[in-house]
Amino acid sequence: MLIETELTPNPATLKFLPGRVVMETGTRDFAAPEEAEVSPLAEAIFALGDVTGVFFGRDFVSVTAAPGVEWASLKPDVIAILLDHFSAAMPLFRQGSAGFSVPPAESGIVDNPEDADIVAQIRELIETRVRPAVANDGGDIVYRGFDKGKVYLQMQGACSGCPSSSATLKNGIEQLLKYYVPEVTEVRAV
Repeated sequence: MLIETELTPNPATLKFLPGRVVMETGTRDFAAPEEAEVSPLAEAIFALGDVTGVFFGRDFVSVTAAPGVEWASLKPDVIAILLDHFSAAMPLFRQGSAGFSVPPAESGIVDNPEDADIVAQIRELIETRVRPAVANDGGDIVYRGFDKGKVYLQMQGACSGCPSSSATLKNGIEQLLKYYVPEVTEVRAV
Protein backbone atom coordinates (compact mmCIF):
# COMPACT_ATOMS: atom_id res chain seq x y z
CA MET A 1 0.00 0.00 0.00
CA LEU A 2 1.25 3.47 -0.88
CA ILE A 3 0.27 6.60 1.03
CA GLU A 4 0.79 9.76 -1.00
CA THR A 5 1.19 13.16 0.58
CA GLU A 6 0.33 16.60 -0.69
CA LEU A 7 1.25 20.01 0.60
CA THR A 8 -1.62 22.29 1.58
CA PRO A 9 -1.73 26.09 1.64
CA ASN A 10 -1.30 25.75 5.41
CA PRO A 11 2.39 24.96 6.00
CA ALA A 12 1.54 23.27 9.32
CA THR A 13 -0.79 20.77 7.61
CA LEU A 14 -0.08 17.87 5.28
CA LYS A 15 -2.69 15.94 3.32
CA PHE A 16 -2.27 12.14 3.32
CA LEU A 17 -3.97 10.13 0.55
CA PRO A 18 -4.26 6.39 1.31
CA GLY A 19 -5.64 5.57 -2.15
CA ARG A 20 -9.03 4.50 -0.77
CA VAL A 21 -12.15 6.01 0.74
CA VAL A 22 -11.59 7.30 4.27
CA MET A 23 -15.14 8.58 4.98
CA GLU A 24 -18.10 7.38 2.90
CA THR A 25 -20.11 10.47 3.79
CA GLY A 26 -19.36 13.72 5.54
CA THR A 27 -16.15 14.79 7.22
CA ARG A 28 -14.77 14.66 10.73
CA ASP A 29 -12.56 17.29 12.35
CA PHE A 30 -10.59 16.60 15.53
CA ALA A 31 -9.17 19.82 16.96
CA ALA A 32 -7.87 18.28 20.20
CA PRO A 33 -6.73 14.87 21.48
CA GLU A 34 -9.80 14.64 23.75
CA GLU A 35 -12.07 14.68 20.71
CA ALA A 36 -10.17 11.76 19.14
CA GLU A 37 -11.27 9.07 21.58
CA VAL A 38 -14.05 8.02 19.17
CA SER A 39 -11.48 7.13 16.50
CA PRO A 40 -8.57 4.74 17.01
CA LEU A 41 -6.82 6.29 13.99
CA ALA A 42 -7.14 9.90 15.16
CA GLU A 43 -6.17 8.85 18.67
CA ALA A 44 -2.99 7.12 17.41
CA ILE A 45 -2.00 10.18 15.36
CA PHE A 46 -2.52 12.52 18.33
CA ALA A 47 -0.51 10.11 20.51
CA LEU A 48 2.57 11.12 18.52
CA GLY A 49 2.47 14.27 20.66
CA ASP A 50 3.44 16.73 17.93
CA VAL A 51 -0.04 16.96 16.38
CA THR A 52 -2.67 19.65 16.97
CA GLY A 53 -5.33 18.55 14.48
CA VAL A 54 -6.60 15.57 12.48
CA PHE A 55 -9.22 15.84 9.75
CA PHE A 56 -10.91 13.01 7.82
CA GLY A 57 -12.19 13.82 4.34
CA ARG A 58 -13.68 11.53 1.71
CA ASP A 59 -10.36 10.18 0.45
CA PHE A 60 -7.76 11.87 2.63
CA VAL A 61 -6.53 12.52 6.15
CA SER A 62 -5.11 15.96 6.94
CA VAL A 63 -2.76 16.27 9.89
CA THR A 64 -1.69 19.54 11.49
CA ALA A 65 1.68 19.66 13.22
CA ALA A 66 2.29 21.61 16.41
CA PRO A 67 4.13 24.94 16.09
CA GLY A 68 7.85 24.44 15.59
CA VAL A 69 7.57 20.78 14.55
CA GLU A 70 9.34 19.83 11.34
CA TRP A 71 7.42 17.60 8.94
CA ALA A 72 10.64 15.76 8.08
CA SER A 73 10.56 14.05 11.47
CA LEU A 74 6.77 13.74 11.90
CA LYS A 75 5.74 12.57 8.42
CA PRO A 76 7.25 9.03 8.59
CA ASP A 77 5.47 8.37 11.90
CA VAL A 78 2.10 9.52 10.53
CA ILE A 79 2.58 7.41 7.39
CA ALA A 80 3.43 4.36 9.52
CA ILE A 81 0.24 4.79 11.57
CA LEU A 82 -1.86 5.23 8.43
CA LEU A 83 -0.26 2.19 6.75
CA ASP A 84 -0.89 0.01 9.80
CA HIS A 85 -4.48 1.20 10.11
CA PHE A 86 -5.53 0.86 6.47
CA SER A 87 -3.54 -2.34 5.77
CA ALA A 88 -5.26 -4.04 8.70
CA ALA A 89 -8.66 -2.71 7.51
CA MET A 90 -9.34 -1.37 11.00
CA PRO A 91 -12.53 0.63 11.60
CA LEU A 92 -12.22 4.41 11.46
CA PHE A 93 -14.52 4.83 14.48
CA ARG A 94 -15.18 2.81 17.59
CA GLN A 95 -18.43 0.89 17.61
CA GLY A 96 -21.34 3.04 18.76
CA SER A 97 -19.65 6.36 17.95
CA ALA A 98 -20.85 8.70 15.25
CA GLY A 99 -18.51 8.87 12.28
CA PHE A 100 -20.12 11.59 10.22
CA SER A 101 -19.73 15.03 11.64
CA VAL A 102 -20.81 18.49 10.85
CA PRO A 103 -20.44 20.15 14.22
CA PRO A 104 -23.51 21.88 15.59
CA ALA A 105 -23.87 25.55 14.87
CA GLU A 106 -21.92 27.34 17.54
CA SER A 107 -22.38 30.82 16.19
CA GLY A 108 -25.95 31.19 17.44
CA ILE A 109 -27.06 32.44 14.00
CA VAL A 110 -30.54 31.34 13.08
CA ASP A 111 -31.53 31.85 9.46
CA ASN A 112 -34.55 34.08 8.94
CA PRO A 113 -37.31 32.05 7.22
CA GLU A 114 -37.82 35.00 4.85
CA ASP A 115 -34.29 34.39 3.55
CA ALA A 116 -34.93 30.73 2.68
CA ASP A 117 -34.35 31.23 -1.08
CA ILE A 118 -31.13 33.17 -0.49
CA VAL A 119 -29.87 30.57 2.00
CA ALA A 120 -30.67 27.77 -0.47
CA GLN A 121 -28.61 29.53 -3.16
CA ILE A 122 -25.71 30.08 -0.76
CA ARG A 123 -25.76 26.45 0.41
CA GLU A 124 -25.88 25.18 -3.19
CA LEU A 125 -22.85 27.28 -4.18
CA ILE A 126 -20.92 26.14 -1.12
CA GLU A 127 -21.69 22.47 -1.83
CA THR A 128 -20.99 22.54 -5.57
CA ARG A 129 -18.22 25.13 -5.95
CA VAL A 130 -16.54 25.86 -2.63
CA ARG A 131 -16.34 22.58 -0.69
CA PRO A 132 -14.75 20.58 -3.56
CA ALA A 133 -12.04 23.24 -3.98
CA VAL A 134 -11.39 23.44 -0.25
CA ALA A 135 -11.22 19.62 -0.02
CA ASN A 136 -8.44 19.70 -2.63
CA ASP A 137 -6.46 21.73 -0.09
CA GLY A 138 -7.09 19.21 2.71
CA GLY A 139 -9.94 20.95 4.49
CA ASP A 140 -13.63 21.67 4.56
CA ILE A 141 -15.94 24.61 5.00
CA VAL A 142 -19.26 24.49 6.79
CA TYR A 143 -22.17 26.91 6.41
CA ARG A 144 -23.10 28.45 9.78
CA GLY A 145 -25.67 31.11 8.91
CA PHE A 146 -26.85 34.13 6.97
CA ASP A 147 -27.87 37.37 8.65
CA LYS A 148 -28.42 40.82 7.10
CA GLY A 149 -26.20 40.15 4.09
CA LYS A 150 -23.45 38.42 6.04
CA VAL A 151 -22.61 34.74 5.46
CA TYR A 152 -20.95 32.91 8.35
CA LEU A 153 -18.69 29.96 7.53
CA GLN A 154 -16.51 27.65 9.61
CA MET A 155 -13.15 26.51 8.24
CA GLN A 156 -11.98 22.98 9.13
CA GLY A 157 -8.98 20.76 8.57
CA ALA A 158 -6.06 22.38 6.73
CA CYS A 159 -8.14 25.53 6.26
CA SER A 160 -8.51 26.16 9.96
CA GLY A 161 -5.67 28.44 10.99
CA CYS A 162 -4.20 28.57 7.50
CA PRO A 163 -2.39 31.83 6.79
CA SER A 164 -4.15 32.13 3.41
CA SER A 165 -7.64 31.28 4.69
CA SER A 166 -8.53 34.96 5.12
CA ALA A 167 -7.58 35.64 1.51
CA THR A 168 -9.52 32.58 0.35
CA LEU A 169 -12.54 33.71 2.33
CA LYS A 170 -12.48 37.33 1.12
CA ASN A 171 -11.00 37.09 -2.39
CA GLY A 172 -12.46 33.76 -3.39
CA ILE A 173 -15.57 32.69 -1.54
CA GLU A 174 -16.93 36.17 -0.80
CA GLN A 175 -16.52 37.28 -4.43
CA LEU A 176 -18.17 34.10 -5.72
CA LEU A 177 -21.15 34.42 -3.39
CA LYS A 178 -21.57 38.15 -4.07
CA TYR A 179 -21.53 37.51 -7.82
CA TYR A 180 -24.22 34.81 -7.77
CA VAL A 181 -26.22 36.03 -4.76
CA PRO A 182 -26.42 39.84 -4.79
CA GLU A 183 -27.93 39.88 -1.30
CA VAL A 184 -24.56 38.75 0.11
CA THR A 185 -22.50 41.71 1.32
CA GLU A 186 -19.80 39.96 3.35
CA VAL A 187 -18.43 36.56 4.34
CA ARG A 188 -17.08 35.98 7.86
CA ALA A 189 -15.33 33.06 9.51
CA VAL A 190 -16.69 31.79 12.83
